[in-house]
Amino acid sequence: MSDLPQLDPVIHAQARLRVTVALAGLRAGDQITFPRLQQLLEMTAGNLSTHLRKLEDAEYVEITKAYEHRTPVTLVRLTARGRAAFEDYTKALHQLLDATGGD
Repeated sequence: MSDLPQLDPVIHAQARLRVTVALAGLRAGDQITFPRLQQLLEMTAGNLSTHLRKLEDAEYVEITKAYEHRTPVTLVRLTARGRAAFEDYTKALHQLLDATGGD
């Protein structure tokens, strides 16, 4: 079983997987506001911030601070690197599942 793929530990943590799945659901290059992402995932601001920081450190997400009508806004998007890492993660997961369902 040493031929089995490894799952990306950055994405594999449950909260970060949920964040990545939510962001991957957006079109490439699209962004979501921090409060909307927080609401969607039903996470506390502190918990979401912690997991976004790990994803940002891995260059899987990009966080942009901007202003809309003089109000600060935090925008989050999945980077091309993050999208590729998520695709690799899902492929590896499928390979693991296929390997356990075989003969």
